[in-house]
Amino acid sequence: MSSSQDPKSPKSPKSPKSPGGKAASPEPTPAPPTIVALSVEESREAGILPGAHWTEQPLNEVDDDGASTIGSVASTTASLSSSIFEYRTIHGRTYHGDVGNAESWQPNDQRHVDSMEILHHALMLCLDGKLFLSPLDKKKIHKVIDIGTGAGWWAVDFADEYPNAEVIGTDVTPIQPAWVPANVKFEIDDCNLEWSWAENSVDFIHLRIMMGVVTDWHSLFRNAFRCARPGGYVESMVSSAYFQSDDGSVKKGSALEQWHHIFWEAGKKLGRSFKVIEDDLQIKAMEAVGFVDVTVKNIKVPFGIWPEDKRLSELGLWWKLALEEDLEGYLNYLCNVMLGWTTEQTAAYCAHVRKEWADTNIHSWFWLRVVYGRKP
Repeated sequence: MSSSQDPKSPKSPKSPKSPGGKAASPEPTPAPPTIVALSVEESREAGILPGAHWTEQPLNEVDDDGASTIGSVASTTASLSSSIFEYRTIHGRTYHGDVGNAESWQPNDQRHVDSMEILHHALMLCLDGKLFLSPLDKKKIHKVIDIGTGAGWWAVDFADEYPNAEVIGTDVTPIQPAWVPANVKFEIDDCNLEWSWAENSVDFIHLRIMMGVVTDWHSLFRNAFRCARPGGYVESMVSSAYFQSDDGSVKKGSALEQWHHIFWEAGKKLGRSFKVIEDDLQIKAMEAVGFVDVTVKNIKVPFGIWPEDKRLSELGLWWKLALEEDLEGYLNYLCNVMLGWTTEQTAAYCAHVRKEWADTNIHSWFWLRVVYGRKP
């Protein structure tokens, strides 16, 4: 395994390795666990300040750099069962319907789709304009799967770049565009279930920003290993929820310092970890199931316009625009359902997060990690 610099985020106990390389025997799909919000004692033990803390803190006016002016992109879907469109509504936001045992924490309404479009651009900037880092041979790429495709922008862009490849994007919710290149199609599927594609049939499997989605990373990559053809690649990109600063400007008890406590503890309640980088889940699972030439690239991403370097400032701005486009959407389910906060408390926390993101004296950054490997 090769690697760039190692993230210096807190580490958790190592997870056990599981057998690799073979398809798991079909098992009954477990029902999603009943979610019980954290108690006051559990929140305190996890280092999470109570929701009421944020409604009690004074909040001064801050300048908005224009995130709300980013235009929306119309997104519709066709030829899907009408039952798929029966969304759940939680605290005024809509989420996917019943697909497998999925328990998505991100909304699927237009505001969130707009945010994901901006995030797609930010993620490509992190890769210097590239869609992936795997060393693909364009002549050998015939079938590609984009797991957790979201709004589908990656799949569409890849299909444009590889017009002779069949590109399939999967997700639990139908928010992808209707008008796409002829070599793209979207399917409703839960990646945590047994994959239905044939063994040794896929040339490239792509997974991006799957934190808080995957129930078992070893099982996920066992599916990928089985479906990938010999010589095919799998690539996974995730981001950390841990905001850091090199100069101590992200202070203990601040909204940004609390961010990772909220996501990490909510992920424990969901049974879908947000500590993918901190626990090296991609690397351990890929190597355990049999992928070789596993390569890791860690990217230090600034948040906001504070860096003096023009490229880094632009990168930080796009991340800020993406998350501020629907900050409440990223936190609504986790804070309200997992932590038991009221809508008003979540809104107050969001306001404090925005205030700190707008403060150029706070030099926050986080890790982004790309891991890819080859099936021998």
